[in-house]
Amino acid sequence: MLAVVTIVLVGLGLAVTRGSGALEVSLRQAWRETGQLGAAAPLFVCIVTFGTLYLLLGLYRLLFSPLKVLKGPEEVGYIPAEGRTRAQAYNDVRRRRKVGELPPIYPNGWYRLLDSHMLERGQVQTLSVFGFQLVVFRGNDGKAHVLDAYCPHLGANLGVGGRVVGDCIECPFHGWQFQGNSGKCVKIPYTEKVPEFAKVKHWHSCEVNSLILVWYHCDDIDPEWTVPELGEITSGEWAYRGRTEHFVNCHIQEIPENAADLAHLAHLHIPGMASGSDLRYTNSKAWAFMKHNWKAQWEPEQEPNKHCSQMLVKHALYLFGVHFSLLDVHVVARQIGPGLVFLTFNHSFLGRGVIMHCVTPVEPLVQCVSHTIFYQANIPTAIPKFILMSERIQFERDVMIWNSKKYISKPLLVKEDQTIQKHRRWFSQFYSENSPQFQYQRDTLEF
Repeated sequence: MLAVVTIVLVGLGLAVTRGSGALEVSLRQAWRETGQLGAAAPLFVCIVTFGTLYLLLGLYRLLFSPLKVLKGPEEVGYIPAEGRTRAQAYNDVRRRRKVGELPPIYPNGWYRLLDSHMLERGQVQTLSVFGFQLVVFRGNDGKAHVLDAYCPHLGANLGVGGRVVGDCIECPFHGWQFQGNSGKCVKIPYTEKVPEFAKVKHWHSCEVNSLILVWYHCDDIDPEWTVPELGEITSGEWAYRGRTEHFVNCHIQEIPENAADLAHLAHLHIPGMASGSDLRYTNSKAWAFMKHNWKAQWEPEQEPNKHCSQMLVKHALYLFGVHFSLLDVHVVARQIGPGLVFLTFNHSFLGRGVIMHCVTPVEPLVQCVSHTIFYQANIPTAIPKFILMSERIQFERDVMIWNSKKYISKPLLVKEDQTIQKHRRWFSQFYSENSPQFQYQRDTLEF
């Protein structure tokens, strides 16, 4: 399939080149008649050449390059008033909205830190998650490690100027070296004896499905389950085809709870993707010719996988009221713990693949949400990119709701909403007695 696409791409390039050559000949003839050949011909040749190269580069990116869409916290889901910026609208909403009676802010479980390809051998990165500063680095042996970022000596951030030495990270301030697999200090350049108690906190981590994951538990309990490995990714049968990233202003539980809110699918997500993600315009009559139809069910799994749940989704597309069966898709969305969802696609024509939906708390009411897609390597890249773009548009509709909504601990529900309460009971297993609670803080100026 890729070979066919490559042949088409080359053919397009040749056609454009030949077409531009014919155009150039006709224009040269005109310039000869007007005496302007010498002055204009070189400029025209340059314009045609660069235009052709730009077109070919655009086609290459469309057909072969992975999708990359990274949105800042204020870029999605905010409507600025006249004369105000999106950043100002973002800050206003965060400061003024009522948050409600929230559950604990950091559930216990595995969370994504980075995609594997974002951390090269010998590279160091610092991240803010769960209200902590962490340093993530890949040792010279290729293994990724996660430690607290602050050196216990005088508090330097190991991720800001620190360097990898073997399987250790070296503090940029005084050269202390800490082992990645334990956090223990193994070298202080200006002393012969390293104190036994010299160490930084080591975080349990794993690397699976091309994701670097960290385990969080409020009581520092070791991991209680493992993240299942997708063999198609490990074997290379499914190739990386892109990712999106958003920051959402809400409690983490609001996001996976969508899987159990089946009624919202038949309202928020019916308008076609062409109508975009701004809820002011999604129901515009201009886009009424396209509609999505969703049928879904959600159920928790049983022991030994009680930390997992499944949502089965059937999607159908209607154009001008006619069922367009070519884009019928069945999706199995399997959630593993509070922060990971694998959306597996299986289509007879479009192929198979997975979108890994990952939610990681940055702070109590800020979640980093990434969608990373792996798809059959023999399917043209444009297809999974289209799927991921469709997912992004639908997801951003939810973001616009989450960014401004209040969490209601005892919602007014009807009989058809019973799966929401069922989901909340299932999700409560990820909270412990010592799970941190939200503490509302506001800077005030009192006279």
